[in-house]
Amino acid sequence: MSDLHPDESEIESSRAPLLDHLIELRQRLIVCIAAILVAFLACFVFATPLLEFLLHPFIIATQLLAIRQHEHPAAGSDLVGVLDGAKNMILALVGVLHLPPPKGQVTSLIATAPLEIFFTKVKLAGFGAVIVSFPVLAWQVYAFVAPGLYKRERRAFLPFLVAAPALFLLGAALVYYMILPCILWFSYSQQIVGTAGISVQLMPKVSEYFGLVTTLVLCFGLFFQLPVILTLLAMAGLVNAGMLLKGWRFAVAGIVVAAAIVTPPDPISMTLLALPIIGLYFASIACVKLIERGRARDDAAEATA
Repeated sequence: MSDLHPDESEIESSRAPLLDHLIELRQRLIVCIAAILVAFLACFVFATPLLEFLLHPFIIATQLLAIRQHEHPAAGSDLVGVLDGAKNMILALVGVLHLPPPKGQVTSLIATAPLEIFFTKVKLAGFGAVIVSFPVLAWQVYAFVAPGLYKRERRAFLPFLVAAPALFLLGAALVYYMILPCILWFSYSQQIVGTAGISVQLMPKVSEYFGLVTTLVLCFGLFFQLPVILTLLAMAGLVNAGMLLKGWRFAVAGIVVAAAIVTPPDPISMTLLALPIIGLYFASIACVKLIERGRARDDAAEATA
């Protein structure tokens, strides 16, 4: 007969599994850290091509500005010209429109600190490392929690490992092909060049430009996780389709306010963020309805079994 107190006996019996879990957690954390370090080194080695890739919208914006000023020197700040320039920039980014390089140097970013470019590359490598290593990180998290899930829960959780990065990349693509073109063209259209002897030119710092890019990519990527979050909440029983549909007005207002906060202070970028998120919100309601129907069918099948 054991002399241990029941509570002590329970602790003793669970000590080995707990240690096993801690050992497994340590191993998976080591794998995650190693994946991030390898991805960071790879991204840092290719930091210059990454910088050039992210600078492509900036280069095209300055080319369009130079071409427009050459063809229509008096134009630049009218709404039609801004929208036309943004459209041409998007077409140039996707390769539909070919822009002949204008004469002279048109692309100019400045660095005001000796190591600003280096630290910009380091930050960009860290940002890229998280994105590149995300599949490894997500799989390690799933492999750690999967043994505690039912088989049906594991099958339901797996699609989110694909949906989350896919939606993040969709948000990043929206930034690269639409948001940045509109912001850059709008910003350049506000310059004052050669008017009454006054020259007000935009010369952004390299760190500020890439800070804007990474901030927008993160904001859009996270906002695009809305269907994943709402679907998981529905699976946990915290929300339902009726609740989401009933509060759509408050959701739309909240999305617009959030878009106005995270985007630069111009209505174009705010609208380009708010409209897709609103569409994803209603798509999430449809996903939640499908989950509820499937759950109702399973409950009916269990009741008749």
